[in-house]
Amino acid sequence: MPAVLQRLKKASLQTLKSLEVIAPMLLAIVGLVGIFETYITPEMIHTLFSGKVINDTLVGTGAGAISVGQPFLSYIISGELLQEGVSKYAVTAFILSFVTLGVIQLPLEFSIFGARFTLIRNILSFIFALLIAYLTTQTLQLLQGIFS
Repeated sequence: MPAVLQRLKKASLQTLKSLEVIAPMLLAIVGLVGIFETYITPEMIHTLFSGKVINDTLVGTGAGAISVGQPFLSYIISGELLQEGVSKYAVTAFILSFVTLGVIQLPLEFSIFGARFTLIRNILSFIFALLIAYLTTQTLQLLQGIFS
């Protein structure tokens, strides 16, 4: 058997073994994400916001991290939150953390990437979600002032 085919066979077997280990956790994550998306409504999240910039940004980041999901869902939920009067700070932080943070996904990330990488990635994602939410909202306010 040529060397290329041997390496391909070995890589394929390693991939299947990894998939066998990851599959139960992946299915559990999909189930938990579905439960959160079903039972946590925008109205429930809206009750957490006070109108204060720091509080709203932190709550938006936390809510997004807990209710992790796909980007298109965050846009729909965020649109509803904006219509209900939730601040742009909170909504921007929610969108960023909804996609980049994942409390539900931590066990899977630990098993695939290791605890150190996972913790560093999530801490940096949290910090940048706060920073980018603030800077985005400030930029929008500046642009509104210029173009109004």
